[in-house]
Amino acid sequence: MKRHTILLLFIALLPLVNTLSSTALAQPRFVPDTDIKKVGEVEFQKPRQFSLGFTNKGDKPLVIKEVKASCGCLDVSFPKNAIAAGSRGEIDITFDAKMLGSFYKEVEVQTNASDKPAYIAIQGTVVAEIQDFSDEFPIDLGNVRLMTNTIEFEDVNRGDHPTAELRLLNADRTAFRPELMHLPPYLSAEYLPEDIPAGKTGTIRLTLDSEKLNTLGLNQTSIYLSRYMGDKISETNEILVSAILLPSFAQMSDETLALAPELTISESSVDMGAFDGKKSISKTIMLTNTGKSDLHIQQVQVFNKAIGVSIANSTIRPGKSTKLKISVSAHYLHKSKGRMRVMLISDAPRQAKQYINVDVAQE
Repeated sequence: MKRHTILLLFIALLPLVNTLSSTALAQPRFVPDTDIKKVGEVEFQKPRQFSLGFTNKGDKPLVIKEVKASCGCLDVSFPKNAIAAGSRGEIDITFDAKMLGSFYKEVEVQTNASDKPAYIAIQGTVVAEIQDFSDEFPIDLGNVRLMTNTIEFEDVNRGDHPTAELRLLNADRTAFRPELMHLPPYLSAEYLPEDIPAGKTGTIRLTLDSEKLNTLGLNQTSIYLSRYMGDKISETNEILVSAILLPSFAQMSDETLALAPELTISESSVDMGAFDGKKSISKTIMLTNTGKSDLHIQQVQVFNKAIGVSIANSTIRPGKSTKLKISVSAHYLHKSKGRMRVMLISDAPRQAKQYINVDVAQE
């Protein structure tokens, strides 16, 4: 009798146990972009502000209760509102740079994610004078600077193995060993030299294996430069890589070429105007087949996520036209590193790749 009573009690309490278990698993999670942010050189007595990014990788809102600086040389500010699950936030710290020499400054972050605080630090060197490399290496990642954070492989044919170079400057006072993270199978990297001395430049040579590209037209990916041991991926160290794989017409005879389709675009550069308070703006252009056989638009692709496109008909008869609508979102306009342009890939041998540049008035 006791056994049956206990079993019935357990069955009755099972939903409550499951509820308590689910509740225990649901919680916020504070994950900083990096535990130690290397900021390179800071000029003496010139206060510098740094942003320490983080993500709530839990499934409940994250609340930052307090951020304590390790010394009076730091002023801190942090989000007072809750950070939704999956969202990002930033802790801003201002360093007064009143003492010359190397520094390591830490902040203690107390959140509702744990009873134990998290720690994030900045590391660098206060110097009397900073050598200005901003013109030649404008992309500042703290301890390293880049000439560019976009790499483009244009007009690639199947079987090609083109290379591109990424130039970088070691702005730190110690040797730097660069490493690229999240390389796709079609990219390989060579580091010249493997270790870049302090204050010197180096090169990362990227080689593209076109046989491993799966998509005709634009293939786009993000890779990330590791700036120090244990570095994590973030928007800060992101490098955008694009490769354009073209269709091949090498086997076409002169007779076939004479009967091929031809693509004419009403505008190759589109002025979208200003948003004037609107969330998006759009414009329609015309695509015309001026050739002698059907024209097939095989790909319509964009380089910037702020741009959206739609085409009325991907097959255009000789002498006929179709509409291409281009839209630009105000929300994403300044959140993407890609160029503001649209690319068309077609089976027109003379116009296999066509660009449409998109211009938006600055407000």
